[in-house]
Amino acid sequence: MTSILAIDSSSAWCSVALSVDGNSPSHLHQKVSAGASQLLLPWIGQLLTVANIDLAKLDVIAIGVGPGAFTGVRLGVAVVQGLATAANLPVLPVISLDAIAAQLTQTPAFISAKPQFFMVAVDARMNEVYWAHYLLNAKGLPIRQGEVILSSPEDALLDGVEFIAGSAISEYGDRLLAHAKHTFSAEQLDPDIGINALGILACAQVAWDAGLAQDVHLLKPVYVRNKVAFTAQERMQVEQLAKKR
Repeated sequence: MTSILAIDSSSAWCSVALSVDGNSPSHLHQKVSAGASQLLLPWIGQLLTVANIDLAKLDVIAIGVGPGAFTGVRLGVAVVQGLATAANLPVLPVISLDAIAAQLTQTPAFISAKPQFFMVAVDARMNEVYWAHYLLNAKGLPIRQGEVILSSPEDALLDGVEFIAGSAISEYGDRLLAHAKHTFSAEQLDPDIGINALGILACAQVAWDAGLAQDVHLLKPVYVRNKVAFTAQERMQVEQLAKKR
């Protein structure tokens, strides 16, 4: 059986999960804003102690590599680089939207809606969203269709989409759905689901079974956007545009 430590700090939440020999995972998940740096290592130590397993006895460490908050993504990757190097462990990088998709497929609302083709769309700040399309395979696992895209909310492609999940719904509302060819009911929307180490863990287990673990020296963050903040002039332009809507 596989033992996996899963970590994510790519959002305003610090999240750690541990699955040992296929047993139900232990899990710590808390909204911390900028405080993840103070929690990650103590939480990891706590989960390992409770499970009575040494770090070096794990099979692999999984980490959310983004896209997400610039500092949070870098923090998580740096922590895993240190841990995996010290314990001589391989790593499994997980795209944040893939982790959200993995958790989404287990929610009652998604199961009830029975979509085959869906979208995860999350707030990317700076008046933009990260989004990706997913298709369920024969095993009921979400398979991303193409790369994660960064665009304005209006430019997210909704053709054929049967369900939408992620923070972009609550942040941008009608703008995200502006060009939808049909009306999405409340049962086809999940604005509350976000990145969580349990989603990282679910993706990591699939990737481990597929033999996709890699050397820690290959680990790097995923940045869909190079620019991380507006200038003062750009902020004023965005505010003026928002007032005109």
